[in-house]
Amino acid sequence: MSASLPARSPRLPARAWALLLVLCGTIFLEGIDVAMLAVAVPSIRSDLDLSTGTAAWVMSAYVLGYAGFTLLGGRAADLLGRRRMFLGWLTVFLLFSGLGGFAQEGWMLITARFVTGVAAAFMTPAAMSIITTSYEEGPQRNQALLVFAGTAAGGFSLGLVIGGLLTQLGWRWVFFAPVLLAAGILLAALRLIPKEARPGKAAGGFDLAGALTAAGAMLLLAFGIVRLEHGLDGWPLTVLVAAGGLVLAGVFVAVERRATAPLVRLGLLRKATTVRADLGALLFVGSFFGFQFVATLYLQELRGWSSLETALALVVMGVDAVLAPTLTPRLVARYGNARVILGGFVLAIVSYALFLPVGPDWSYAAMFPTLLLTGLAFALAYGPLTIAATDGIAEEEQGLASGLLTTATQFGSAVGISAVTAVYGIAGGGLDGFRAALVVPVAMVAIGAAVTATGVRTGRAAEAAKAAQGPAGWEAQDAAPGAATKVTVS
Repeated sequence: MSASLPARSPRLPARAWALLLVLCGTIFLEGIDVAMLAVAVPSIRSDLDLSTGTAAWVMSAYVLGYAGFTLLGGRAADLLGRRRMFLGWLTVFLLFSGLGGFAQEGWMLITARFVTGVAAAFMTPAAMSIITTSYEEGPQRNQALLVFAGTAAGGFSLGLVIGGLLTQLGWRWVFFAPVLLAAGILLAALRLIPKEARPGKAAGGFDLAGALTAAGAMLLLAFGIVRLEHGLDGWPLTVLVAAGGLVLAGVFVAVERRATAPLVRLGLLRKATTVRADLGALLFVGSFFGFQFVATLYLQELRGWSSLETALALVVMGVDAVLAPTLTPRLVARYGNARVILGGFVLAIVSYALFLPVGPDWSYAAMFPTLLLTGLAFALAYGPLTIAATDGIAEEEQGLASGLLTTATQFGSAVGISAVTAVYGIAGGGLDGFRAALVVPVAMVAIGAAVTATGVRTGRAAEAAKAAQGPAGWEAQDAAPGAATKVTVS
């Protein structure tokens, strides 16, 4: 793309910053959209007289649409054009968010949320791949991705507060406000995102069979994960859906092996650094959303705090929006991605563990260390995971790499929320249920730390091997294509 930048200086020109802000606006839009709805669901349920199951589907429909189509959305950006996918699906997001605000029945709201989730599944990987193909690999791309990651977290944190305020005016504003923001982003994007050469047809044509089996597998697996919220109730259906998803996933792999132009080049799934980063993102994001969900229930259901009071209490976790683009780049430059990510996981373990003995009348001062450390851990881990998941990937597969990462984070959020909900129910609810559910995020980040530690060991082994070669080894690496801008990944 014509916005490619020189690699020697991490400082970005004014137009490059403008483009980055537009793309960050998209992930901010997604963050506040989800967070505001989470706060508004009780009001929506009361106003439209929705059943508990229908109200739950208002949230789950978005997750299904997002998780089910993100892999396809990422590859579509590569094959059909990143700018085209970004602008087109941002428009769909805008329209159906607005339609949700006019809903009079539960099914209308669920439909609008599902389509909005599908739009995000195509829009977000396109935005991320525009970043990874517009900014040279190395310090500039790292800085751009860290700003992108910080904006995502900031959108979610601010969305909790904004959602609480807008819900006081009327829950429909939770849908109308993103329309206004999306319209502004769309107008700026039309001007700032460079036009691309028209994508050529892939050899062998579009992999329709791969697209259908991938979407089907992702939808069924996502639905199976959402079903975990019911615990042991209706477990045969949960098992059947999950088994169907696994079968379709197997069919997808078989199709891709035989396809002339596969939707997903399976070799990418054998790249250890990419797989490690995606798995780490799944576990870290899942733990974060699981903890946030439990903390929200604790404050609102057990303590009786209002939605606005809860949002203001949790907003301190948004400290990562400031630290991710300022502190994290310096740490990555000094210690490398793998060590910074591991530090984030370790900090998260400490953070969530501090909340395990939560009492029925804890003061905010007692909760504050966990909330602050959670935001700091997110700042350390999420951005570098994004860098690691897309580093060293060919430009023509950046959309796919972004789609894989986004798929991992969406499945992570679904797993985290569903798992804590299931454990809470099995433990009988109440304070004991909250304490039991809090074990889930601790376990997820502990596993993530173990996975990330393998990346640290691999990175140290590579450094030792290079050092053993002496100056000739260093010179050979520096002479390799792209070596000047490569970053050690986890």
